Amino acid sequence: MHFTAGNTPDAPRSDLPELLSALARDLRNAGYTVDGVAELLGESANAALGRDQLIPALIATEAAEKGDRHAAALAAVVRLWLLAVPQRADVLDAALPEIRTEGLLALGLVEAAETGSDPDVVRAKADLRPYGWSGDATGDATTDTDGSGGADLWVASDLAAHQQPGVLRHDHVLGIGQASTTLVRTTIRRPVARALDLGTGCGIQSFHLLHHAEHVTATDISARALAFTRFNLLLNAEALHIDPASPESRVSLRLGSLLEPVAGETFDLVVSNPPFVITPRSLGEAAADQFTYRDGGLPGDDIVASLVRALPSVLAPAGTAQLLGNWEVAAGTSWSERPQSWAGPDVDAWFIQRELVGPEQYAETWLQDASEARDRQHYQDAYAAYLDDFASRNVTGIGFGMIYLRHPADGARPVISRFEEITYPIEQPVGPHLGAAVERADWLAANELHDAHLLVAEDVTEERHQRPGAEHPGVILLRQGAGLRRTNLLSTELAGFVSACDGDLSVGQIIGALEALLGGGDGFDGDAFRGGLLAEVRNLVRDGFLLPA
Repeated sequence: MHFTAGNTPDAPRSDLPELLSALARDLRNAGYTVDGVAELLGESANAALGRDQLIPALIATEAAEKGDRHAAALAAVVRLWLLAVPQRADVLDAALPEIRTEGLLALGLVEAAETGSDPDVVRAKADLRPYGWSGDATGDATTDTDGSGGADLWVASDLAAHQQPGVLRHDHVLGIGQASTTLVRTTIRRPVARALDLGTGCGIQSFHLLHHAEHVTATDISARALAFTRFNLLLNAEALHIDPASPESRVSLRLGSLLEPVAGETFDLVVSNPPFVITPRSLGEAAADQFTYRDGGLPGDDIVASLVRALPSVLAPAGTAQLLGNWEVAAGTSWSERPQSWAGPDVDAWFIQRELVGPEQYAETWLQDASEARDRQHYQDAYAAYLDDFASRNVTGIGFGMIYLRHPADGARPVISRFEEITYPIEQPVGPHLGAAVERADWLAANELHDAHLLVAEDVTEERHQRPGAEHPGVILLRQGAGLRRTNLLSTELAGFVSACDGDLSVGQIIGALEALLGGGDGFDGDAFRGGLLAEVRNLVRDGFLLPA
């Protein structure tokens, strides 16, 4: 698919550059930005809208319609696209005076409210909402921090379940969701030549990639998804530094499944929010029966497994891939057993499980996601199919988490193999902290820790617990206030080591002093003491409690 591909059925048109430019100017002048909408609605109504609850925003915009001209204009735009309330053409003409209702109809963003009627009243045919990020973002669904600077953009997608009746269409193009913003916050941002957005959807990941990649390739199995992405890229061409006359110089759109559209190519960075939802398969099932935005068409967690195995083949030396995924946990096994079987020995791999749910909760989540609970019999049958499918593989839990992969640089060996569970809140965006952890792993592999000088990280505090009247603490904890916010239980000797890390003495010198202080008794094994303490210090450096001076 190319930028000059013309129209795609039931998707906004992106081949009318003058109308796109007019729309962008009108939206900006109307104050239709993340901050503008938040100010119009007020804190509580805006927060409710972030939870897909429309009533407070409906009340706030009804009041704003009676206010000054600017507030009334912004209220009309919010009610049209965020709240899916039909609007009179003359009201929209006043709110968006350059493009007017006629232009919105031509772009396919609105349609007559009643089939066959004159467009005196129109309704949203797509969702069009502001999206942005800045250095002090709040981290909600429409404001995000990724460490790449700031931007005020607009994103078109299909209307969501809370904006329309009935079950979603199977080729539904998802808008800004929790998974997509999670991936944005997780991605390690660094300047790269070539980046791949695998399964782009409406293009959110590409928005961010374009701020630090010279060229982005965006792929999807859905022609409608690529049409929405094309529209969004060209609507925001100025902010994304895209020349509308030659967009291919910065972005390439490819239609196809998984890695097929980029076979034989390599990239410095791959990001993917793949269709990882585990969905029951049925005999005679066609692609049209699947929700393409979330269902990869493979049984169980095979879509994520196949990607983890295949992604190293499209990574350039030192290239990285970051994606989200689900994995099945069979009865009597560790959650990490399956992910460990997917990651080959020649690649750096880091899996962080953020959530583990049972089959029932998993079924409820995804049936509700597509509004499949509105038909009682369908809901019952689909729910039972989920439980039968998981039972057929003895699955008792489904994990969700973040995946980092790296193809080692030429001549280098993998240094990361981590499979850990972190279910408590972490600092966002976490991408910069993951990047720092990778740098520490590389530093540990390249340097002799024994000779290093270390400092305690600025965000680290020590916490001691002891019984009343006790001479010594029974528990000593080291806590991180930033990043992954880890807690480490310290032995007496390790606590002593950390307290001495002011950069003056080397690791070996501190260990030697502790050995002289604590050792010497009967049965004391100096080699075991030094080796064990050095290993614990290595872990503290790996996790960011201690840093090279």
